[in-house]
Amino acid sequence: MIVEGSVLVVNAGSSSLKYQVLDPVTEEVIADGLVERIGEPMSSVKHWYRGHDVRREVALPDHEAAIALVLDLFKADGVDIADSGLSAVGHRVVHGGRSFFAPTLITDEVRSEIERISPLAPLHNPANLTGINAVSALLPDVPAVAVFDTAFFSDLPDEAATYALDAEVAREYAVRRYGFHGTSHEYVSRCAADFLGRDVADINQIVLHLGNGASASAVRGGAPIDTTMGMTPLEGLVMGTRTGDIDAGIVFQLSRVAGMSIEDIDTLFNKKSGLKGLCGDNDFRSILERVAEGDDAAERAYRVYLHRLRRYIGAYMIELGKVDAIVFTAGVGENAAPVRADSLAGLENYGIRIDADRNAVRSPDPRLISTDDSAVAVLVVPTNEELAIARAAVGVVSA
Repeated sequence: MIVEGSVLVVNAGSSSLKYQVLDPVTEEVIADGLVERIGEPMSSVKHWYRGHDVRREVALPDHEAAIALVLDLFKADGVDIADSGLSAVGHRVVHGGRSFFAPTLITDEVRSEIERISPLAPLHNPANLTGINAVSALLPDVPAVAVFDTAFFSDLPDEAATYALDAEVAREYAVRRYGFHGTSHEYVSRCAADFLGRDVADINQIVLHLGNGASASAVRGGAPIDTTMGMTPLEGLVMGTRTGDIDAGIVFQLSRVAGMSIEDIDTLFNKKSGLKGLCGDNDFRSILERVAEGDDAAERAYRVYLHRLRRYIGAYMIELGKVDAIVFTAGVGENAAPVRADSLAGLENYGIRIDADRNAVRSPDPRLISTDDSAVAVLVVPTNEELAIARAAVGVVSA
């Protein structure tokens, strides 16, 4: 059965639906699933409920059909999720623009505003809204809450949020740095403070969310003062398939000389660049194996990745003035020990010392990987965005 007060967390992509049911108090994961290739001739479904695993290949034309199937899978497990005592549905929404600064109860007006600001995240917000509408149609009596990736960074200092673009153009078209992965950065920075036994308001941190999408943040006293992603999730670190920082003039060059359309360039920058563009691979495990085997393309991609990462670590050290902790999280940050070691190599003069044995340990728990005499604590803190969304959703419906 599903524990009363549990939350259904939904992350809808353009052709996917990721979901989890969890108890925000005990942190128990009750159910977990992923539907991929929605709208294609055959969709892939993975559903897990209290140890029972189901995998299917089935045609699902849209997100509403995917949600209906998920509810049927719960019923096959003996659970009517619509009448299971859920306290809320928490939806991840990528972009809140200048409209949303906190988790928000979803109403018709909120839906309209998410749709209005969708041009700021055309690959994400429309899919998020599709998920919201599909779930609400089938679970109309369960309160739905939107939790925005950008909310944590909504109060970035003006100098960090502002592009040096014509001010009138920027104002008219809402051009500014919004930041993303905020749910993860906020959750991890608070967990790191708890692990160190300190108040988050009393420490300065650099948080490195390194996954297929990657971002870094400088967090002073629990509030971010800078982050690598900007108006879109394209800016900043080298990522699995995204360029990260790139000279804007390259867009003009590719348009004028190569004859590429804006759509072509968008696809190139977002889906065919980053590590994949450099070495044909965006699986970090495979890249590290290729580096160990002496593969030149993988070695070059790895060096470019580290160069960008180290540059931001250095920049944030200067911005913060004093750094108490550097925190690694997400798939690469949590599992790739070489990345952690190499990104901080040679920084002993700045009080940063990695313990090789601690760094080599793999664990699902938060852990210290710096030496006992390191002036800066270096931590690995697994992120849990689903739990953060669930807690935020309960906070809204309980208020």
